[in-house]
Amino acid sequence: MPPRLETARLTLRPWSDSDAEGHSALFAERGDGPLPVERSREIIAAQLAAAASTGIALLPVDRRDTGAFIGYCGLLVGRASLDEPEIAYELFRSAHGHGYATEAASAVLAAASTTGRGRVWATVRTWNAPSFRVLEKLGFERDHVSADHRGELVWLTCALPRAPRSA
Repeated sequence: MPPRLETARLTLRPWSDSDAEGHSALFAERGDGPLPVERSREIIAAQLAAAASTGIALLPVDRRDTGAFIGYCGLLVGRASLDEPEIAYELFRSAHGHGYATEAASAVLAAASTTGRGRVWATVRTWNAPSFRVLEKLGFERDHVSADHRGELVWLTCALPRAPRSA
């Protein structure tokens, strides 16, 4: 998967140390409490190492017109596998409702299809109606439901069009 993707309104790029404050603020907005910037740096370093190892990554999402960091989107092994990775995205609430998640995820899926993968997974908590809408627009279909210590988790899949593998 390429380390940089561009859409009409967004740039998805590799993480840098300067993203630590934005990452920390995004985490805090979840309601899980504050995340120290140093911990965000550690998470970013781990994500860069995982990307180097697997060839897939979560990428920061910037608005092209302002350069503002608005969240992340990409692929990870997560609850899935390297051959059938999981798509993940999270945006600041101020970026919700503008189609950015759909736009970023669409670019990620297009890039994933060039790797020869046939399917991508997504997992969503039952309360997250906006993510279900994004995934439905992208062609994801419900596969099954599981539960963990945080409650029910809906598993969805999206078949990718077969494209020639990129070099």
